[in-house]
Amino acid sequence: MTPAAGAPAGGASPTRILLFTGKGGVGKTTASAATALRCADAGLRTLALSTDPAHSLADAFDAPLGPLVAPIAGAEGLWGQQLDAQDRMEDAWAEIQQYLLEVFRWAGVDGLEAEELSVLPGLDEVFALSDIRTHATSGEWDVVVVDCAPTAETVRLLSLPEVLRRYMERLFPIGRRVTRVVSPLVSRVTTLPMAGDDVFAATQRFYDRLDGVREILTDGRRTSVRLVVNPERVVIAEARRTHTYLSLFGYHVDAVVANRLLPDVVDDPWFARWKAIQAEHMATVDAGFAPLPVLRVPLQPDEQVGPAALRAFADALYGDEDPTARFGAGEPLQVRRADDGTLALELGLPFTGRDDLDLGRTGDELLVRVGPYRRAVVLPDALRRRSVTGASLRDGRLVVTFGARGGSDPVNADLVPAGMVAPGERGRGGEDDD
Repeated sequence: MTPAAGAPAGGASPTRILLFTGKGGVGKTTASAATALRCADAGLRTLALSTDPAHSLADAFDAPLGPLVAPIAGAEGLWGQQLDAQDRMEDAWAEIQQYLLEVFRWAGVDGLEAEELSVLPGLDEVFALSDIRTHATSGEWDVVVVDCAPTAETVRLLSLPEVLRRYMERLFPIGRRVTRVVSPLVSRVTTLPMAGDDVFAATQRFYDRLDGVREILTDGRRTSVRLVVNPERVVIAEARRTHTYLSLFGYHVDAVVANRLLPDVVDDPWFARWKAIQAEHMATVDAGFAPLPVLRVPLQPDEQVGPAALRAFADALYGDEDPTARFGAGEPLQVRRADDGTLALELGLPFTGRDDLDLGRTGDELLVRVGPYRRAVVLPDALRRRSVTGASLRDGRLVVTFGARGGSDPVNADLVPAGMVAPGERGRGGEDDD
């Protein structure tokens, strides 16, 4: 969706994209809203975009926001949008939804229930990705600040481009050909509706809306993810897992925002224990997420609603720093050449233990599974004709070594034996996972 009439236009530099996520209730919406306001105050054409189905961005700005891009009162150069997936159905999902409705009616599901079932889980994330891509490539924004859904939904959102690419490249063409062959036969023995070319064409158009979004979001020069945490054990544990999964899919986390720290001026003995617990947790954050910078925000004296409160929050968060700066510059995925001519693919997997990791290879893809998530890493040309000779997990990085050219790995190979991962090594800095 392009900006509404009157939105700023022009611009030549690539749009900077900042994604904020964290466990629900940690203050990610406040952090994203304050960041967007700081960028607009600096003269940057800024869009604050919410992809959280439970929108609260408008509440943070204390200004009305809807599914169309609109200016935010009290902040010159700042615009906002709260994505409404239902608003996109007619535009992007009509043919596919109509086919699904026919299938459900054939199965005896009718009326409102069929309509609800035809809106597949994950559509919110697809439309969000489509919007991010549109805004990032329009040339109309200097900065797009995204208030993402809580961490689990954000990981699902950012893993979608990889999953959809694999489906569209490998399964979609087969499904289309098979349907053309069997459709005449099926129609003779059943009234089950079969997907026609219009449905497949609509699916292709639907996917094309996301073309290039992964390249944009995994480009660390343009896009950064910032994890918002509170100094609490459960919150930090979830942030660690999120960092792992985001790194698995190639996203750049450039900072951790530690919110609601008890300030030094709080010296009431009743809070002494809480301050000691927070100090202990912050030491864990500093050590565990290193070398990422940790941006500290003390507990604010007022409710974080409206431009004045958000500006105060931004001052505490960034001080004199540029909010669009890339605070951490690590690369999740690299290929290195050793002195003996062998090559090594390195993938950042912070906080990952050996027992959490499965590794295998099929054809020109390296299959990496961490917990419930799996990524098929498409091997670069330099590695495709080389055989895997070993793998290790050290200091939060998976290192897969490839031998000389000409070796061959069996297609649909079994998972790499556990012995190929260095035994006894756990996550970043040797710590066990929670």
